[in-house]
Amino acid sequence: MNQYERQDVLRICGIGERQLRMWERHGLIASGNSYSFLELSQLRKLRELGERRISATSIRNSVHAMRLVSGMADPLQEAGLGASGSRVVFRHAGWVMEPIARQFLLDFDGQGSRVSVAAVPVRTARQRDAEVARLFAGAVHAEEAGRHGEAIRGYEEILELSPGHAPAAINLGTLFYNQQQFLRAEQLYRMATEADPEYALAFFDLGNVLDELKRLPEAISAYRRAVELTPGYGDAHYNLALALERTGERRRALAH
Repeated sequence: MNQYERQDVLRICGIGERQLRMWERHGLIASGNSYSFLELSQLRKLRELGERRISATSIRNSVHAMRLVSGMADPLQEAGLGASGSRVVFRHAGWVMEPIARQFLLDFDGQGSRVSVAAVPVRTARQRDAEVARLFAGAVHAEEAGRHGEAIRGYEEILELSPGHAPAAINLGTLFYNQQQFLRAEQLYRMATEADPEYALAFFDLGNVLDELKRLPEAISAYRRAVELTPGYGDAHYNLALALERTGERRRALAH
């Protein structure tokens, strides 16, 4: 449900087989015949850098340097990307960093067009985790108080800092779901299932939005995964039963 075949990836990302193999040889993307949603996003970022005529070698060197100075496991997924001449720069938490030169650049307009060197320390993994926890608590409080715009901004900031933060993706997806922005909600729920494949709530919520989009076979698959992960998940069993009933599978619906 969350995998894309190699030929589909080439078509969706608008890249050629030769380009993909080059990135695989440089270790920028794992070699394979199928790709996850997060890997698809990673390939799009690589394509954008390629369009700026930045070589695979330069990208690889910049990614390696960023891992060393930031503690990120995968900078291509955990940070935004840009270009400064022939080098890659990474946007993260309001800063732009050129990791090979080990310089932080302050991004004033979000486009990287006006920057200045700032002598600031590198954020450690522990500091990043503490900031994410603070932002998550604030976003949840804002959501509970009905300040949905503030909550959305908080969750989006968390996902910029930590794209694999499944609870933030789920909560943000639910805010969009309640606004009937179902495609955006689907994207976020899928992100959560990729980040944490054992998270039953992510699959339940994904099933709900697919149900709203009238994509019942996909919704049934998502609900099934939720009840596989948590056999006592009553709401998932019930929604699965309703979906099965609508597809004419009443005997299977009865079991749930």
